[in-house]
Amino acid sequence: MTGDAGERGPFGTWGDWAELLRVSALFTVPGDALAGAAAAGRGPNRGTALAVCASLCLYEAGMALNDWADRDVDAVERPGRPLPSGRIAPAAALTAATGLTAAGLLCAAAAGRPAFATATALAGTVWAYDLGLKNTPAGPPTMAAARALDLLLGATASARPAPGARRSALGPAALLGVHTLAVTTVSRREAVGGSPAAPLGALATAAAIAWTTTRGPAPASGRGPEAGHGAPVAALKGTTGDAPAGGVATAAFVALARALPRTGPRRAAPAGRLVAATAGAAGRAAPRGGTRAGAGASRRTGAVALPGASVSRFAAVAGAALAGGYVATVARPLAHAVLNPSPYLLQRAVGSGIRAMIPLQAVLASRAGAHRTAVGLLALVPVARRLSRKVSAT
Repeated sequence: MTGDAGERGPFGTWGDWAELLRVSALFTVPGDALAGAAAAGRGPNRGTALAVCASLCLYEAGMALNDWADRDVDAVERPGRPLPSGRIAPAAALTAATGLTAAGLLCAAAAGRPAFATATALAGTVWAYDLGLKNTPAGPPTMAAARALDLLLGATASARPAPGARRSALGPAALLGVHTLAVTTVSRREAVGGSPAAPLGALATAAAIAWTTTRGPAPASGRGPEAGHGAPVAALKGTTGDAPAGGVATAAFVALARALPRTGPRRAAPAGRLVAATAGAAGRAAPRGGTRAGAGASRRTGAVALPGASVSRFAAVAGAALAGGYVATVARPLAHAVLNPSPYLLQRAVGSGIRAMIPLQAVLASRAGAHRTAVGLLALVPVARRLSRKVSAT
């Protein structure tokens, strides 16, 4: 693999494949399965791990297939991409897409029949989008359906014995799908520029999603609040008896507002500042004392256990901070694209929208009571951001 870029041969280098597969966007994928598991009332388990593997394979299959299908268009609009530049042969990209799809389905099959059925629907949606629907009016809804199915894959793989628990993942899947729909709509004009309507609509959508996630807890999984993930959710409903949910939410926002100015340098990432504020605000909102029952639930499921009313206060503060971090991730790039919908700013807005899926997944996990899962997902944000400076996510 020597010589000029166009003479590297059919397989390319590791860097060429990283660009083709858009590895910087790969960190947005595991959170789908983890949020799905949380919504189904399950902590991460073997089925969740298999769902993550299946999601990663199917996501990268879609990336390779997308560039294979768009190679003629990219030759005009993006001649530097791996396929039109000759760094990777089209046949190699198609082979990779086929092999990754098969690997993803095998991983899903190992998680059970419901997971395999969901993964099959997801794979069919990905291939239909890349091969025929991408440039039609059905393109953005199809991509939204694919992302929603990815979250449902995590729920079906993690909650095999409980079909009722999987139904509770429909709401979070819809929210993730709506976000994907907005970002995909913006991406349709990222190569040539467009009007401010799409980024403005995406900005309004992000605000609406954040508002929705702070309005109340996710539906119960059916296992009862004592099962772990449902405990913080039940506390938000006021079952602790110490304070009504509305008063707790108001106190949470007040505590968060007071904490924000004390969270460090202004140059820090918006999500990082808001998460740092959560810790301080939650500490001030939570009273001292507690019960042994909450600690026992935490040890069983990995949820963050806080005593009595402090559970509801922590959940409200965490939800407000995470929702704010999600909006902060997309707000500035989308606002810039509204003011100047040039290809460069639209691509930046799309990239931020892709990365914003991580804090959104964290919001959905925390809303279901899986606070440790939410914290773990947030750790992926700086990694994805740093890698996106080297390999574009679009």
